Amino acid sequence: MSEAPLTWGSVREMSPFEVMMWRAESDPRYRAPVLAVELLDRAPEWARLMAATEWATRMVPRFRERVREPLAGLGTPYWIHDAEVDLHYHLRRVRLPGSGPGFWAGLAPIAEQFMMTPIDRERPPWEAMLVEGLPDGRAAFLLKLHHVLTDGMGVVQLLSQLHSRRREHDPQKPQPEAPPTEAPDPLAEVDRLVRREAGLLPAAARTARDVFGALTHPVSAARETVRWVESATRVLAPPPGEASELLAPRGLSWRFVALDAGFTDLRAAGKSAGGSFNDAYVAALLGAFRLYHQELGRPVDPAATLRTSVPVSVRRTGDAAGGNRWAPARLAAPMGVVDPAERVRAVGALMRAARDEPALESPDVVAPLLARLPGPLLALVAGGSTAGNDLQASNVPGLRSEAFLCGARIERVYPFAPLPGCAAMISVVTHGDTCCVGANLDAAAVTDRELFAECLAAGFTEVLSLRRGAAEPVIVR
Repeated sequence: MSEAPLTWGSVREMSPFEVMMWRAESDPRYRAPVLAVELLDRAPEWARLMAATEWATRMVPRFRERVREPLAGLGTPYWIHDAEVDLHYHLRRVRLPGSGPGFWAGLAPIAEQFMMTPIDRERPPWEAMLVEGLPDGRAAFLLKLHHVLTDGMGVVQLLSQLHSRRREHDPQKPQPEAPPTEAPDPLAEVDRLVRREAGLLPAAARTARDVFGALTHPVSAARETVRWVESATRVLAPPPGEASELLAPRGLSWRFVALDAGFTDLRAAGKSAGGSFNDAYVAALLGAFRLYHQELGRPVDPAATLRTSVPVSVRRTGDAAGGNRWAPARLAAPMGVVDPAERVRAVGALMRAARDEPALESPDVVAPLLARLPGPLLALVAGGSTAGNDLQASNVPGLRSEAFLCGARIERVYPFAPLPGCAAMISVVTHGDTCCVGANLDAAAVTDRELFAECLAAGFTEVLSLRRGAAEPVIVR
């Protein structure tokens, strides 16, 4: 029996922020793939995985759509069903030779190369790969999405709805029909462009009305305006302080590090210092960078900071599933603070101040203007705001219950987000009671991956020491 598909990713047009990410890729430094590496306790049957992937594209029609650039780039890009999905392209299969290197040592190069390979912009912007031949009969499923499809929270929404809660096949699951294909309609695109531009007039009228209303309360209106502008300046400008000289080089090659830590332990460690799980997580990363500088003969001053950006979800009840709904919190983060409790408290104070900014979502105000710029100019303007960061740190709540992919139990999910000009993008997803940390490192900035992995583990150990009896973090080898 045919049933309705999921509504995930049902918004027709890209948001201005998504347009910026899509068009900024004219500069390869700002490519924006997102990769989830799922570690499986066994290899799923290939025919079943093929069928499940095809089913998923019917459950989530967005995965059968590609991006249409209307009117030679004058209009807003939108999603269109104009081609059949070719699983021979989108879903791939590789096997590692037996008795090879360790688990991660064999998988990481495949995952890195897979993520660094540009997505075909003439097809639906996603790819997947099954990696077999891992030690003990295990396997990995790699899912690569373009960031314009969704943010981290959207990925979790997607996987929580598609993954099974049992090994056995469910013959009762819904079977929606594939959406019909569409042909681009240039006349409709012109109409859409005109309507969008005409929409600026009512917006201007509303602004005039607000200004007229403010005349009746000029003092309070002026104060609020000044307060918002000052806040927007803090939100949009790079964080204060100097960038790290050690991390200054930038390149086009990415390298991965993966680490496990206990969720309950890390949350308790943060709470013991008066902070949150996220405060403890960011404090652990800052400890890692302090130790990395120290090990390479660049010890940092106790007052030293690291230019850091932390995405803050601005999703609200009623927002469409999928898409991108976040704003950047820019911090001059306390890298030089040695005491982990003090570091957790300092991060917490900075994060509270960032979340309380009246103009936290001011990038949404600027994005419609920037999205109109040509790709190269957009990359120059928008890229400059992210290239000033040494670290971007993301924390995404994951799946707490057991989940399966075509009969294989998902043991871990490691997230790897793009590097928009920064030295490191480090993400964490909670899978069950394990914090799965995925570090995407610019190989030109972080030149010693093995040393950084050790420093990352040591940074988490510092913070976890606040929780008596906490398990040691584990580098995935």
